[in-house]
Amino acid sequence: MGMTMTQKIMAAHTNEAVKVGEYIYCDLDMVLGNDITAPVAIEGFNELNKPIFHKSKVALVPDHFTPNKDIKSAEQCKIVRDFAIKHEIEHYFEIGQMGIEHALLPEKGLVKAGDMIIGADSHTCTFGALGAFSTGVGSTDLGCAMATGKCWFRVPDAIKVVITGKKQGHVSGKDVILYLIGKIGVDGARYKSLEFTGQGIEDLTMDDRFTISNMAIEAGAKNGIFPVDEKTKAYMDEKGLKYRVYEADEDADYVDVVNINLDELTPQIAKPHLPSNTVSVKDIEEIHVDQVVIGSCTNGRISDIKAAADVLRGNKIKKGMRLIVFPATQKIYLEAMEAGYLRDIIEAGGIISTPTCGPCLGGHMGILAAGEKCLATTNRNFIGRMGHKTSEVYLASPAVAAATSIAGYITMPGGQNE
Repeated sequence: MGMTMTQKIMAAHTNEAVKVGEYIYCDLDMVLGNDITAPVAIEGFNELNKPIFHKSKVALVPDHFTPNKDIKSAEQCKIVRDFAIKHEIEHYFEIGQMGIEHALLPEKGLVKAGDMIIGADSHTCTFGALGAFSTGVGSTDLGCAMATGKCWFRVPDAIKVVITGKKQGHVSGKDVILYLIGKIGVDGARYKSLEFTGQGIEDLTMDDRFTISNMAIEAGAKNGIFPVDEKTKAYMDEKGLKYRVYEADEDADYVDVVNINLDELTPQIAKPHLPSNTVSVKDIEEIHVDQVVIGSCTNGRISDIKAAADVLRGNKIKKGMRLIVFPATQKIYLEAMEAGYLRDIIEAGGIISTPTCGPCLGGHMGILAAGEKCLATTNRNFIGRMGHKTSEVYLASPAVAAATSIAGYITMPGGQNE
């Protein structure tokens, strides 16, 4: 029986054949922590009394509560900062250089096809867009990995997701993954690899793929991974990266096959309180919202900012509406500024935040009060995710989010007075 992409990468990092369900130890190419998860990992690392396994294979990104929102978050970041200085961590990103970790590492060329990557954050699966195996782990595993350069895994089964056709209208990668999660459920891929294939991948940009892989965890997946095609190679070649390409065998075994036809896909929305509670935006009732958030590790890239600006340009947001936009990295912030996208957003009545996870996890910079509703381009809409337990979060693409901020209720672009 042949192997999937994920199984081949695992085998290459153990130097032995792997079988579904068995437990293995893998060598790691990158280990990632942030200001919430790294302090706990550092405590465990210190107990091991060992050196960092590789100073250039550890990345520390304080992105969740930065700029520091209070004394406790400042102390968390200080732990990470002091640790990075003490151990001469090459890839530590302070304010001014940082960004949201899952957008920053690909941008900096720190992750690539064929890599084995872990991060103490569930959305580490983002890097599967490049043809890497990447997944989230706990802080204990992170601490051990910083010392040993290894991590344990159970070899996962896989689901093949066959994408065909071409995107229509304002459809983006966010709509693809919301549709998939709605189809299989939040546990539909539990501890399985989501492996994307099909002719339709050609029509997906790299940003689309990052968004799709980012939310693989919302279907319970261990990872989400794309084949390495010409777009992927061009992305990595531009950064001068040396990478390894792995392809699934023709006789690889999949426990299920899911088909998505882009020709028929419409903009999607996930209603409270699960990412799987999805419907087409055109079929949703008129739901008024108080706040719109555009950004995060899911949809804070330059194409996302552009999609929002294109809808907002020449329009004004609804009176009483709050529109908050978070470019995912400093580089994206600059690109959006130079392209005039930030002006379009500000002139429409929105505000721009420095790169931070802030509102996505209900941390800061956009907390919801009791009973308030928010439409966000983030990845989760659980009860109390962005604030008060009686608030509600709807998930959608940047284009739908921008259109909603103008109308005051959830709608598609063209559904209001543009």
